[in-house]
Amino acid sequence: MPQEIERKFLLANDDWKSDVSRSITLKQGYLNSTKERTVRIRVSGEQAFLTIKGPVSGVTRAEYEYEVPVSDGLSMINLCEQPLIEKTRHFVPLGDHLWEIDVFTGANEGLIVAEIELASEGESFTQPSWLGQEVSDDARYYNSSLIHHPFTSWSDSPD
Repeated sequence: MPQEIERKFLLANDDWKSDVSRSITLKQGYLNSTKERTVRIRVSGEQAFLTIKGPVSGVTRAEYEYEVPVSDGLSMINLCEQPLIEKTRHFVPLGDHLWEIDVFTGANEGLIVAEIELASEGESFTQPSWLGQEVSDDARYYNSSLIHHPFTSWSDSPD
């Protein structure tokens, strides 16, 4: 079974910006967003992906991802729960890993998170100086949660 092992962090500063190798703009929506499973459509440029994820256990969960025609992706986006997730993803290579820095816009304007995918939960990785508090276990930061409780509606700011 395909699995995603991902850790998520807030940022301590903007020093990551000088190491960005490329950036893409993403728009994604959820056809289903329960804690037991999420079904997401993501469109970026000339690509679209349908992704199904299972429940989180630690920082691991089942993940199935399939490329779909962009025209289908754009049609499916219209079926999604609102608001959509809109963000620019910046890729920052560091050592043997690739960090993904998501800068959210729209209803989640002001939120910036860094994610790293690992081969195992115990895999070590270099923690850059721009890395802040880990929020892997905080469900508020899941994209599927941000559609129900957008960052701009939070009454308290992240630590």
